[in-house]
Amino acid sequence: MTVIVANDIPPAARGLLRRWFIEPKPNVFVGSVNTRTREKTLAYIRRNAPGLAMLVIFDDATAQGYTVLNYGATNRRLLRKCGLQLILENPGEQNGECSA
Repeated sequence: MTVIVANDIPPAARGLLRRWFIEPKPNVFVGSVNTRTREKTLAYIRRNAPGLAMLVIFDDATAQGYTVLNYGATNRRLLRKCGLQLILENPGEQNGECSA
């Protein structure tokens, strides 16, 4: 399963995503595609929609069972802490250490 959340996506990129994904809400795309299709679709969108910000979440063999990727400028930052991927909403705030 792959989930893509995009900001202000151009019509051509939206049309391409609708080919492989459903759009339950505006700019949110959900689908089950193989890795190659996902990679090629995201590469096309990044090439042809510069400045587009996207959050991509997909199944992966990690401890959490998924991987999060962030493309473009957003107000959130991905943080890897103690082997987990977290989304930091306020990048300026201090982060505590991981207790082992």
